[in-house]
Amino acid sequence: MIARFAAFVLAIWLLGFGWFAATLPQAASNKERTDVIVVPTGGVGRIDRGVALLHEGSAQKMLVSGVFEGVKPDEFAAEYKLSPEEMECCVVLGFSALDTRGNARETAQWVRNGGYRSLRLVTSDWHMRRSANEIEQVLPPGVRVLEDAVPSEPSLKILFLEYLKLLASWLGNL
Repeated sequence: MIARFAAFVLAIWLLGFGWFAATLPQAASNKERTDVIVVPTGGVGRIDRGVALLHEGSAQKMLVSGVFEGVKPDEFAAEYKLSPEEMECCVVLGFSALDTRGNARETAQWVRNGGYRSLRLVTSDWHMRRSANEIEQVLPPGVRVLEDAVPSEPSLKILFLEYLKLLASWLGNL
């Protein structure tokens, strides 16, 4: 009886992992506007995508969450080819987050303080589900999240670990 139950749980887990790995989220349309863009640090192409969307007018402001405390705004601007005026008006560097949950808390506080009603979440395709889940748990009611995944080529190890983290995130929110 226990062996059958364990086999059943394993089969469900494997099917879930297959779904997770085979159906990674996609990029959203550049034409869809939101109040703000939120980019958690940590993956290749995330900030570049956020800056491109900002330049295209997809939103008026961008929060980069989880920036290393040693990064100076002028260094960030030089790295991503942002003018001092763009940094002043439109880009906020968040230094308080150390992980995905921290990104969610930092984002929720920023959204709450700014009174924003919609955000475009820009993160890696393999990270999107967990990041969106964590953010949606702490955002003020009624804030719309547009998921905009940056395509990547994650290893099987990254997919495996992220799937475990996603399951833990879901279970932690029950």
